[in-house]
Amino acid sequence: MTCINYSQIIDLSHVITPSIPLWPDDPAVSFEVVASQEQDGYYLRRFSMGEHSATHMNAPNTFYPDGIAIDGYCPESLVRPAVVIDVQDKVLENADYVITVEDVMGWEQVHGRIEAGSIVVFYTGWQRLWHDPEQFINEDEQGLHFPGVGARAAQFLLDERQIAGIGIDTHGVDPGQDTTFASNHLVLAKAGIILECLTRLDQLPPKGSTLVIGILRLEAGSGSPVSVLAFVP
Repeated sequence: MTCINYSQIIDLSHVITPSIPLWPDDPAVSFEVVASQEQDGYYLRRFSMGEHSATHMNAPNTFYPDGIAIDGYCPESLVRPAVVIDVQDKVLENADYVITVEDVMGWEQVHGRIEAGSIVVFYTGWQRLWHDPEQFINEDEQGLHFPGVGARAAQFLLDERQIAGIGIDTHGVDPGQDTTFASNHLVLAKAGIILECLTRLDQLPPKGSTLVIGILRLEAGSGSPVSVLAFVP
């Protein structure tokens, strides 16, 4: 049994509201009161949202018909060591920045080899735009503009470091301009973990944290809003 030693717990998930940034054409987030203390003696709401909205995890059946759904992940797979690679300086110069193998190798030169089974989290600084949905999605006539993980880097991490997954503070682990979703495809082909719209990544150390991912076990779901807690040593 693995023990989690920690000095603090950081919530890496955004609060879900009707005004959060949404992927173009995704369903709106809505809340409807169906019972109130005044009329019914208790308070209850119905809510509706897309499976890939807010801080969320993607499942393989998003792209692969025979891939597992979000309810297919075993509990053990949702508790993972994390490393955090800070690329915000490069993103400040280029909103379309594509994260490279060289970014990963540069991190390893300082912090050591990435441990197999880790989730590699990329801190781009994009989390600061969350409360401005237009800037967070950053869409124009050329498409979406936000940084993400290049396919070469994702392949390297999967093949050479045997990682469990990738996380990021943007609305997609793939760069906004990559309409093929290459890194998503690569990770999900191995039933790995994709975490998007993370926050408070600036509060995490480069290594040593453990992520605990709470999914909604939606039957046959292509993804789920998630509560991601980081146990920081």
